Amino acid sequence: MTSLLCKLFIKNRDDTASPLVRRAYGTLVSIVGILLNLLLAGGKLAAGILTASLSIQADAINNLSDAGSQIISLVTFRMAAKPADRDHPFGHARIEYVASMAVSFLILLIGWELFSSSLDKALHPTSTLFSWLSVGILGVSVLVKLWLFFFNRKIARKIDSSVMRATAADSLSDAGATLAVLVSTLIYKFTSLDIDAYMGMLVAILILIAGIKIMNETKNSILGEKPADETIEQINEVVGRYPDALGIHDLIVHNYGPGRVIVSLHVEVDGHEDIFKSHDMADCIERDLRTEYGMEATVHMDPIVLNDPLVDELRKLTMEAVQTLYPAVKIHDFRIVPGDTHTNLIFDIAVPFEIKDSDETICAQINSQIKARKADCFAVITVDRV
Repeated sequence: MTSLLCKLFIKNRDDTASPLVRRAYGTLVSIVGILLNLLLAGGKLAAGILTASLSIQADAINNLSDAGSQIISLVTFRMAAKPADRDHPFGHARIEYVASMAVSFLILLIGWELFSSSLDKALHPTSTLFSWLSVGILGVSVLVKLWLFFFNRKIARKIDSSVMRATAADSLSDAGATLAVLVSTLIYKFTSLDIDAYMGMLVAILILIAGIKIMNETKNSILGEKPADETIEQINEVVGRYPDALGIHDLIVHNYGPGRVIVSLHVEVDGHEDIFKSHDMADCIERDLRTEYGMEATVHMDPIVLNDPLVDELRKLTMEAVQTLYPAVKIHDFRIVPGDTHTNLIFDIAVPFEIKDSDETICAQINSQIKARKADCFAVITVDRV
C-alpha cells in the first residue's frame, strides 16, 4: 500500500534529496494521517459517549491530537522546502526539529490531561456500559494505527525525517494504548470487573512516555550531536581514496536538517609536497563529498614533516609519553621549534569526553612525562575534546 501511494502521488519519488520531493512525501503522509485520525477520533468519541467509557474517550482525544500533529507536520514540510535566503543561508530544513518539539509538547499535554481525568474517575467511580460496536471500533483502530506506524516508519527512513519518526513512534504507542482499552472493555464484558479508569491511566502513561522520548531525540538534534557513524565512515572512505592524504582530524559535522550537512576537516599532507598538488587533492575531496553524499565540505591542509630523524624521534617520544598516561588520547599536527636552551614540541591532542581530567591537568601531566624522558623539551599543547 505504501509503495502504491508513493507511486500514485509523488513524482521523482527516488530523488529524496530534493526539497520538493521531501515536501511531497510530507504532504502525502500528513493528509493520510489527518483523514485516518479524524475518522478514528469520531468513531471512538461516539462509542465512548455511548458507553460512558473514559478510556475510550481518552483514546479518541489522543487520535484528535494526532490529527493536529499531522497538520503541524503538513505545514512543516512546506516551510522546510523553502530555499535558502539572506536571513537563512543554510535553508529552512531545521524547522522539522522545531515541529517535532512542538509535537512532543502537544503529546505531553494530552497525556497529562488524560491521566488526570482517569485518576479522578478511579477516585470517584462511575458505571461503564458495554457495546460490541465499541469493540469493533477499537479493533479496527489497532489495525489502522499499526499500518500508520509502518507507513510513517518506511517513509521516515526513505527521506530521513525526524518528524515522521516521531509520528511513527506515536502511532505505535497509540496502537498499544488502544489495545489496552480493548482488553479492558472485554474484561468488563466477561467478568464485570470495571478497570476503565486504570486503563485510562495506562493509556496516558504510554502517551507521556512517547512524548518524552520524542522530545529527548529532538532536543539532541536541535542542540547538536556527534555525527552518525555512517557519516564518519563515508568521510573516511572518500579521504582514503587519496594516497597523499596521510590522516584526518578536527572533523566537525554541522547538521542543518535533512539534505543540508556542512563538514570541515583537516587533512595531513607531506610538507615537502607541491602545494598546488595538495590543494587540488583538497578540492577533489570536497567535490566527492558534495556529489556523492550531499555534504558541503571545507578541507584544511595540515603539512607535516616526514623522514626527518629528529622530528621522527621526538614525535615517537611524545606519542609514548601521551599513551603512557592516556591510552585513548591521540596526537596530531606535530612540529618542533628547536632553540639553544630547549626545544618546543607543538602539537594537538584529541581527548575523549569520557576523560574527566581538566585540560590543564592533562597538559601538565603530559609535559612532566615528556620532561622526564627528555629534559630540554617543552610541550605546547592544544586540547581538542572529541
